[in-house]
Amino acid sequence: MARVDVIMPQMGESIAEGTLSKWLKKVGDEVKRDEPIFEISTDKVDAEIPAPSAGIIVEVIVNEGQTVPVDTVVARIETDKGASLEVSASAPAPVAAAETTPTPVASSSAPVTPVSAAATSDASNGSSSNDLESRLRRKSSPLVRKMAAEKGIDIAQLQGSGIAGRVTKRDFLEFIESGASLPTAGTASGATKPSMYAPGGVDSHHPLPQPWPGDRVETMSKMRALISDHMIHSRRTSAHVTSFMEIDFTRVAKIRASKRREFEAATGEKLSFMPFIIKATVDAIRKYPIVNSSVAGNDVIYRKPVNIGVAVALDWGLIVPVIKHAEDLSMTGITRSLNDLAARARTKKLSPAEVEEGTFTITNPGVFGSLTGSPIINQPQVAILCIGTIEKRPKVITGADGEDTIAIRTCSYFSLSFDHRVIDGAVADQFMATIKKNIEQFPENGVV
Repeated sequence: MARVDVIMPQMGESIAEGTLSKWLKKVGDEVKRDEPIFEISTDKVDAEIPAPSAGIIVEVIVNEGQTVPVDTVVARIETDKGASLEVSASAPAPVAAAETTPTPVASSSAPVTPVSAAATSDASNGSSSNDLESRLRRKSSPLVRKMAAEKGIDIAQLQGSGIAGRVTKRDFLEFIESGASLPTAGTASGATKPSMYAPGGVDSHHPLPQPWPGDRVETMSKMRALISDHMIHSRRTSAHVTSFMEIDFTRVAKIRASKRREFEAATGEKLSFMPFIIKATVDAIRKYPIVNSSVAGNDVIYRKPVNIGVAVALDWGLIVPVIKHAEDLSMTGITRSLNDLAARARTKKLSPAEVEEGTFTITNPGVFGSLTGSPIINQPQVAILCIGTIEKRPKVITGADGEDTIAIRTCSYFSLSFDHRVIDGAVADQFMATIKKNIEQFPENGVV
C-alpha cells in the first residue's frame, strides 16, 4: 500500500505552528489531488489546505482545535484505491474544540473553560498556553528565537511587524542593523511583567470573571485570540489620538453613477466608493509620508511603497489583505486588487504574503451603518483611516450669489486614529483635509 503523509504546512517564513481549525473531510472519504481537506489558522491568515495526492483518507492524527508545529503529520492518505481501508487504532476522530469536555484549570482565579488537546499538552508541561510569557515566546519562529539567544536580545522587547506583534526574521535583522539597544534577555528578570488586562508595567490585581450557572463558555478561536493580543499590543505601543472630518461625496457619487456601467463593461469589475477613497488616500500619503511610516525605538522608518491594507470583516473574525504598491496603480488596478483580495479573504484563499507588509490601513464600518469610529492602529503602522456610512444629508450650501440654502448632499464622516509619538495633530488634520479635497474635487476622467 502507498500512503502519503499530510503535514501542517509552513504558511510563511515566521510561522512556527498552525491550528487545525476544521476538517473538511473525514476518515473514509475519497479525495482528489489539490482538493481542500482541512482549514488552518495561523497568526497570518486562515486558509484551506489541499490534499497532496488523490486517494482515501485512512487516518486522522490531529483534532480540530489542536495547535501543532509545522511539518507535523496531521493525516494520511491511501493512494491505492483497491486496498482495504485500514484505520489506525490510535488515530483520533476529528472533534471540534468546542465539543471537548470542560476541564477545570488549576487556579483560583481562572474560569472553567473547554480545553483543546494542545492546551492540555501545554498544561502537562507545566505552562499555560494563555499566559503572557507563552504568548511572548510565540511572537517569533524558532530560528528568530535562536538568533536572539545568540545575540543576547530579549525579543519580547522588540516591536514585531507580524500580526499579534510577532517578531519576524526581517524585524530582528533590521533591529541588529540599526544598532539600537534594548534590555538583553535576563536583565529584566526582576521587573514586573505587564498584564494583558492592564497597561504595560501595571499588574492587574482583579480576578478573572467566573462563569455563572447557565453561562456558555467558549475558548477563543485562534484568529480571535490573535486579534485580542494584537489590539492590546497596539494600545500599549502607540499614543492613540483620533481626528474626525466630514467629507462630501456628492461629486464622486455622480461620477460613479455616470461611469459605473462603462467601467464594469470594460473591466468586468464592480465599482464601489472604496477605490475612490483609496486613490484619494494614496495621493494624500505622498504629500504626508509620515503617515506611511513605522517607529523603531528613536528611529522613524519612512516606507517607500504605499501598501494599503483594507480590513475585511469575516463571519469568524477580521483580516486585512494588502494592496501592494498602490501608488503605482490606476483606479482600474486598485479596483481589481481590492475586489480580488476581498473575495479570496472570504473564501480563505489568501496567502500569508497577501496580509503582510501593510504600511497604512483603511477600515470601513460604514457598510454596516456606523456613522464613524476610532479604530486601533494596526501595528507597526502609525495611522488607520475609518470610513463611516455614506448617506444623503441636508447641508447648508452657499450659492454663487452668497445666499445660503439647504441642499441634499451625499456625505460621510471619516476618522483618523494616529500615533501621536510621531504625528502631530496639525499634520493629521492636514492629511485628512487633503483626502477631503481629493474626494470632493475628484477629476471627471479620474476613473479611467
